[in-house]
Amino acid sequence: MHINAADTAWVLVCTALVLFMTPGLALFYGGMVRSKHVLSMLAQNFAVIAVISVVWALVGYSLAFSGDAGAGLIGDLHVAGLAHSNSPLPGIALTVPQSAFAAFQMMFAVITTALLTGAGADRMRFGPFLVFSVLWALIVYVPIAHWSFSPHGWLNKLGLLDFAGGTVVEINAGASALALVLVLGKRRGWPAEPMAPHSLPLTLLGAGILWFGWFGFNAGSALASGSLAAQALIGTHLAACGGLLGWIALEKKATGHATTLGAASGAVSGLVAITPAAGYVNSLGAIAIGFAAGVAGLYAVRLKFRHGYDDSLDVVGVHGVCGVVGTLAVGVLATRTVNPAGRGLIDGGGVQLLGWQALGVVVAASWAFLATGAIALLVRRTLGLRATPEDELAGLDMAVHAETAYEHGALGSR
Repeated sequence: MHINAADTAWVLVCTALVLFMTPGLALFYGGMVRSKHVLSMLAQNFAVIAVISVVWALVGYSLAFSGDAGAGLIGDLHVAGLAHSNSPLPGIALTVPQSAFAAFQMMFAVITTALLTGAGADRMRFGPFLVFSVLWALIVYVPIAHWSFSPHGWLNKLGLLDFAGGTVVEINAGASALALVLVLGKRRGWPAEPMAPHSLPLTLLGAGILWFGWFGFNAGSALASGSLAAQALIGTHLAACGGLLGWIALEKKATGHATTLGAASGAVSGLVAITPAAGYVNSLGAIAIGFAAGVAGLYAVRLKFRHGYDDSLDVVGVHGVCGVVGTLAVGVLATRTVNPAGRGLIDGGGVQLLGWQALGVVVAASWAFLATGAIALLVRRTLGLRATPEDELAGLDMAVHAETAYEHGALGSR
């Protein structure tokens, strides 16, 4: 294994960028909840960093990427506890130390688990959620990561292309969020009671941090500091721009106003959609994917009102639906001029790749939904996943953490 110093430095920097996304997500979500729940949202996200990192180091990384225990379904325990982490990783030609790759992938597991805090905002108990997170990471995230990311995984072997996590992160989180909210039930008073964001500046700041960190998420997935990383980075940025413009253009047409929350949500929608495609499409393709995701995301977040599921902060619509948009777009827009591994319909590749992408969508969404539902039911029946009515009314910040985010006053009482 030849270790390249520049590649190693790039992956280490990108690892830090992806870690920074989780505090950014905490702020993005924290601004969207009512002020009496904001610390609860931040606490869940920060605790996920610690819990999932330890789980990943102990067994998660090994089960996702080390060899294969059979049929491409799960890895083995050869590198459990990050043992042998300075040796070559079978099947993956790395130019960085395996420990750097393990750390980079650790942050993917962290941010994906953290996304679920947005679905159950305002009503999940802190301790039981962390137990749920451990089970979810091992039973849901790790197998899908093995299937799609590992060269030993069955979807990867079939031909699925997922550059940075369309199936593993986005569709997985969206389908899991839907199962989680169905088990949790609606927030008390939703949808009749207004539950407006308490701090849009906080949400915009969080969206900006996510945008910044996403460069590490996508460009770092090239695992080298070369032309592919550069294309993934500019494509990521352009997709975010396309998503923002698509969302606010449709929002303006539909309501007469282009909102700051819409701008933030549109940018994130574009970032979500480009995640599986960043290393396979050119810049024009990235803009198109982002714009389509912005439009699809705005329509998708309205589904919860039509169908009555309380996905508090729109994980299903923004991550699930836009993840599907991006994953399928690879089958249409992938081009060999960016990556020889990708040849979509427009590049003359036929429908086969689109078929593998559609299969990946169905498989990831189905496993995530069914397994998450089972885990949530188990935790609900054994530990109690939902907060008491009194705690929800008082606010989880004070009820669970004995703290408030703001000084007493008009904002603190909302």
